[in-house]
Amino acid sequence: MNSNNDPNYSPLRDVAQSPEATARYLADVQRVLLDIGKNLETLAHETRVHLRDTHVEGDRWYHARLRAMPVEKALGNVLKNLNNLTEGLEKSAYKRRAHDEVVVNTAKERKEKELERQRKKNPPTLQAAPNPPQQGAQSQNLDYGGPTSIYDMGRESA
Repeated sequence: MNSNNDPNYSPLRDVAQSPEATARYLADVQRVLLDIGKNLETLAHETRVHLRDTHVEGDRWYHARLRAMPVEKALGNVLKNLNNLTEGLEKSAYKRRAHDEVVVNTAKERKEKELERQRKKNPPTLQAAPNPPQQGAQSQNLDYGGPTSIYDMGRESA
């Protein structure tokens, strides 16, 4: 399928339908963003050095630093947002794979629940256990005639 045949064709549609393709695509985007992040870190450092070295006549030693702080803060926020974005891309790839696993497991769980419902509706019939034969002395007074522990089992007939 290509753009000539279908006006609604989107190349990302195929990527979205496969968790492996989604993970590859997000990893590529993350790699590009990390490269951009390295460049932005270098830019932030060089900007900081330049702005803090820019003094005007009559400045005290801290005036250049105070003027540079808003620019440094803005670049720092950009870097922080970029790091959050790359973490979000990685998290999205994991969530996408987890979604497919949940979809596969849901069908199995539904079949198991249906079987359990069928078992509850039609419980298997159990046969009653036969009563043990009654012995004269033990049937009258069960508290004193039987074995008191598993070690006394061998002496039961004596």
